[in-house]
Amino acid sequence: MPYDDSVSPTPHRLRPLLVAAALAAVCLSAAGCGAGGDSGEAQARPRQGSSATSAAPPSVSPSRSAPAPDRTSASPPSTSPSKTSGGRASGPLSGKTVVIDPGHNPNNHLHTREISRQVDIGTTHKECDTTGTSTNSGYAEAQFTLDVSHRLRALLQAQGAKVILTYDNDRPYGPCVDERARIGNNAEADAVVSVHADGSAVGNRGFHVILPALVRGGAADTSKIVDPSRDLGTRIAGLFVRATGSAPSNYIGGNTGLDTRSDLGGLNLSTVPKVFIECGNMRDPKDAAQLTSAGWRQKAAQGIADGITSYFNG
Repeated sequence: MPYDDSVSPTPHRLRPLLVAAALAAVCLSAAGCGAGGDSGEAQARPRQGSSATSAAPPSVSPSRSAPAPDRTSASPPSTSPSKTSGGRASGPLSGKTVVIDPGHNPNNHLHTREISRQVDIGTTHKECDTTGTSTNSGYAEAQFTLDVSHRLRALLQAQGAKVILTYDNDRPYGPCVDERARIGNNAEADAVVSVHADGSAVGNRGFHVILPALVRGGAADTSKIVDPSRDLGTRIAGLFVRATGSAPSNYIGGNTGLDTRSDLGGLNLSTVPKVFIECGNMRDPKDAAQLTSAGWRQKAAQGIADGITSYFNG
């Protein structure tokens, strides 16, 4: 859940019908869709039922003693743990640089003072990072995001992309949301995807992709990335449906699978095309069953990879 504070979300800026049409076009061009079955920027914004203004779920710290999720199938291919592992094999994505941003950090709950530090996101100041959410059984969002990011890295490297992770379980907490944005900017990434899972009310199901709003203020200027980020996010949403069988969120985005926000430092400070994806709601038992399945996480990584590839292919 990539929210850098508990401030209420900004109003939607998308036209649901137009976006839904664009999303459908992506699915159709990819041979059909399945039927529904910053980085770590803060607590979930208030949501309940079909409203986006309800009370936020409680913040949950990752539990080291939590029951382990399903790891019996579809394990990710072995990859180098290096943050800047290259993946220079020839392939359709040769010459492309992709930054993957696994939301939160499993050890953030041990460094509450550090992650509470305020950082400049251009238009205001927000927390460095947050703990993220978890399933009711204790499977932490930060564990989920790192696992999916490893799977996604392997898929993109197999196509020849250079892949950089903003962190790879190689630091005690964070990185802060402003640093996460700088990593993508400094890499001159062709695309950046921040991987998350949401924490909302039971019955709220499905995924959504968060797009940057047009923001100008202080260090923030998204004017050059709004359009390409929308293209990237729309393609990821359409192909995530096909790969996972999950439906777009039934509680945010008007069933388009897309949401636009201006309050996320990871997007506001980005100078390269960037989106966030909330892969599902960890607090809903049905979504949680998917998120804790290794097989489903592989499908999620595949859907994101397919969307990135589609974006590069135009």
